[in-house]
Amino acid sequence: MNNQKYIQQTPGTLYIPGVGRYIKLALFLFTMLLFGGACKKALDQAPDGKISLDEVFQDNDKVEAFLNSCYNNLPVKGTRYFFWSRGPVDWSDEAWDTDAEAESWIMSGRFYNGDASASSFPGTDISSDAGNGDYWNRYWNAIRNCSYFLQKIDNAAVNSEENRQRMKAEAYVLRAYYYHELLKWFGAALPIMREPYEFTADFSTLEKASYYDLTKFIMEDCDAALAISALPTRITTDEPYRVTKALAESIKSKMILFAASPLNNGGQNYWDEAYEVNKASLQNLRSWGYELYNKVNFPATYMSDDAYIGPAKDQYSALYNEYFTQSAQYSPTAVDKETIYQSREGQGNIWNIDGIGAQDGYKSGTCPTQELVDAYETTDGQPILDLDNPYLDEQHLQPNYNPDNALYNPNDPYANRDPRFYASIYYNGSKRKAWWGFAEAPESYENYPAPAGNRARVIATYKGEPQTGIDPAVRKATRTGYFERKFLHPNSGGDNPVGGANWKYFRLGEIILNFAEAAAEAGKLDEARAAVNEIRRRVGMPDLPANLSQAQLIARVRNERRVELALEENRYFDVRRWSNPSDDLSKTDQWVTAMEITRTGTNAYTYQRRVVRPTERKNYTNKFLWFPVPLSEANRLAAITGNDWQNPGW
Repeated sequence: MNNQKYIQQTPGTLYIPGVGRYIKLALFLFTMLLFGGACKKALDQAPDGKISLDEVFQDNDKVEAFLNSCYNNLPVKGTRYFFWSRGPVDWSDEAWDTDAEAESWIMSGRFYNGDASASSFPGTDISSDAGNGDYWNRYWNAIRNCSYFLQKIDNAAVNSEENRQRMKAEAYVLRAYYYHELLKWFGAALPIMREPYEFTADFSTLEKASYYDLTKFIMEDCDAALAISALPTRITTDEPYRVTKALAESIKSKMILFAASPLNNGGQNYWDEAYEVNKASLQNLRSWGYELYNKVNFPATYMSDDAYIGPAKDQYSALYNEYFTQSAQYSPTAVDKETIYQSREGQGNIWNIDGIGAQDGYKSGTCPTQELVDAYETTDGQPILDLDNPYLDEQHLQPNYNPDNALYNPNDPYANRDPRFYASIYYNGSKRKAWWGFAEAPESYENYPAPAGNRARVIATYKGEPQTGIDPAVRKATRTGYFERKFLHPNSGGDNPVGGANWKYFRLGEIILNFAEAAAEAGKLDEARAAVNEIRRRVGMPDLPANLSQAQLIARVRNERRVELALEENRYFDVRRWSNPSDDLSKTDQWVTAMEITRTGTNAYTYQRRVVRPTERKNYTNKFLWFPVPLSEANRLAAITGNDWQNPGW
């Protein structure tokens, strides 16, 4: 985005660069969005140097500045969740937040403890400078700004017709994005609003739309943008955060997949449509030059003796880790042709937020669960567990092993695994070269003696290891026996502050798996298998067997999503949309487990699964399929329309 014209919006104001005046813009609650005419009436007044919105659309620079304000509510993800920790990653069965018990006010802790209501809910009652929380209000505010812009742009004073059309297309894509976020979190507790409502509108006739109809509205906006030739297909070097046609196709791909899923389809079969839409979107993305990140481009960093990615500097583990620790660049010669849209900023010092807290004694953040580790196949392409019934007990302490897997050894559980495992997770016995801010104690058998400094260290996670061992009470320790690695540069730290890469909102790998799922559900088994195999070949994993039934293939597609998209904020939504409306999340989210390791001698260990904490997590019941509409908003809507707008159970 052009920084010279980018708006720094503070609560209640919109600054127009080059003008030096502020437009009064309330941070609209949903009811303020409905009663938009009242806000407009106030804005039309111009005391003390304020200007009206009508004046804004009489000047090209102000028009562009107003459009830029529509970007302000894009969420910031990754470690930038701050007090949320990793948000949906820690709220699903992928990971456990180290702060959740010690500091129960942390969002993940509130989830785990069931401290959530429609009037006080993690995600809807917190607004932060990190760009997250308060989702209901933030996104409706953004939608109204986009809708107002679309209402005015055709008659606005702009410097060229091409510029008018480009800005119009961007507003369509942004509105689609914000609507798609609302639909993901809140489901069909939403109306369709093509234009901002005026004060004199009859709100009593406002209706909730179906999930499918909301999806079609989102796709309508995307198609409107795609029809405008002035909107680029790819991000350009000079304005790297402008939305594109590729983002519009990605939103379409995701939302029709979600609409066809059991939770959202209203008993209808939309899989053929999901297949056709995803096939077209994927073809368009490929025609625009998108392709999987498929080689190590920085071998001096990722294939060096100090990288320790994979058990033997495996090239597949290295390229996978490289992709997620590099921000996309957009020059014609850029090596990353997979990332479709990324966040505006990097993820900060990930090594002391979501990495290994012992590096500087701060915190470890997100700790991958044993359930996620169990999802990684062995190198022969066999799942570890029976995918249809992975555990024989509700607490996941009794794994139901796949009888066809001959490589997995419970007494040597980290050998012969999918290269993505080594690139994504630090486990007992893995290594990391970085700055370690402590001298080793004799109890750190694998690492003693060694002073503080930059050095290679064995990541030992067994009970009693004083720096990286499992401990439920120490903030820098792991809660699960694992540390997150996927987004962590191989040797970043206090002496080499390589921050986390920009968060990838959408990438081609996800779109390929969207297509694979839709194709499998629609009975296009050969196409589904070919799509999954493309993902697997990128990391050297064997093709899926050719003789899988439709049900077996769907199970493998779902597990491939779990592995390929691990820790990327997809699993939270996947386990929900794959549920029926009357289901709960007891099989995935009620209990999550750790691997408690006991050292019995040099390179000798015993492995025992245990629950992360002795009581169940409380965020598994039926009502947690959706966020609640904030209580005050649901009450106002009910009073206005006479209908209940609240999600079930809240």
